Amino acid sequence: MTRRLRLTTGGESHGPGLTAILEGVPAGLRVDLELLASDLARRQHGHGRGRRMQIEQDTADIRGGVRGGETLGSPVALWIENRDWPNWKRAMAADATQIDPAFAELRRLKSPRPGHADLAGGQKFLRHDLRDILERASARESAARVAAGAFAKMLLRELGLEIRSGVRSLGPLGRDEPVPGWTEVAAVDEGSPLRAIRHDLEPQMVALVDRAQERGDTLGGSVTIIAHGVPIGLGSHVSWSEKLDGRIAQAMLSIPAVKAVEIGSAIAAAAGFGSEAHDAIAYDAARGFHRPTNRAGGLEAGITNGEDIVVTVYKKPIATLREGLPSIDLDTLTAHAAQYERSDVTALPAAGVIGEAMLALVLADAALEKFGGDSLRELLEHFAASTRLAASWPR
Repeated sequence: MTRRLRLTTGGESHGPGLTAILEGVPAGLRVDLELLASDLARRQHGHGRGRRMQIEQDTADIRGGVRGGETLGSPVALWIENRDWPNWKRAMAADATQIDPAFAELRRLKSPRPGHADLAGGQKFLRHDLRDILERASARESAARVAAGAFAKMLLRELGLEIRSGVRSLGPLGRDEPVPGWTEVAAVDEGSPLRAIRHDLEPQMVALVDRAQERGDTLGGSVTIIAHGVPIGLGSHVSWSEKLDGRIAQAMLSIPAVKAVEIGSAIAAAAGFGSEAHDAIAYDAARGFHRPTNRAGGLEAGITNGEDIVVTVYKKPIATLREGLPSIDLDTLTAHAAQYERSDVTALPAAGVIGEAMLALVLADAALEKFGGDSLRELLEHFAASTRLAASWPR
């Protein structure tokens, strides 16, 4: 099967800006500029964010694929300006004549940060200045994904889907909490400092971030993302590359600093017996087939089963520490502390918003793959027909 939705992003953290090209959006989708602006703002929110968030006020300029507030069926082109660009032009300009050698040397990264892409990327691409690596590996690129993900959310909303997220744990706080459901995640206060699912834990979380900041340290944790109103039958069991849980996991692991993904209650299930791990099947005339529990997180054998898709991502502490970890100076090949780059103490609230975007992109892709349609009208008609067929099965 050929996927319908494809995202390409371009740009560096301190370059002129970020570009996103989203192919496969059907014609006739009304563009919600408020949702687009809101998600970009939510990505910048959160206690423990660095000074960069005070500089950038992200807005997405639509430069293609939309006319009069509706998508055209052609690629959607988005541009997000980097407001910090004027301060970096002498080091980051594409035109060599605009580079100031002394300033570029001052900005050169030569002591790689453990846990970052610096060293592995430098070795792979044979770059002596590791800024050539970190500029693209930076989480700044995720702003382009969030902008594109907003269009995927708009499309999914037409099919009755909604996606929300919240911080489940920060460091040791909340790590033993059970997997939340839609009610808990939908109740997250978007204006709170950390967008925590457990409101009563948030003051302790804020205090922990403050302690880490005082020490020059960083914190990781987990974020749960839930898609509500998901239809039956997205994804497939017939080939490894079509399994939707695998596609979701790959998308989530592409988020900067995410090192593990859990679908449903997988971790708890792995520690127990099969009799406690699976979801019983029930049927009634009003709901059809359904599960009284959702330990599978809405996915069985790579196919959606009609329950909420529940994904938890585990994010390691950010690799950039004020007091650099032990590293090597590339010029002398002697021991040297890793260089410091402006960074956050934690970016967990933002990770949830990025996770929403990535889940939306995967689900929108899967929906187009199953239902098809070059226009929104055609897609909705196919979706309605498929829904009727699913409701009448197995008769």
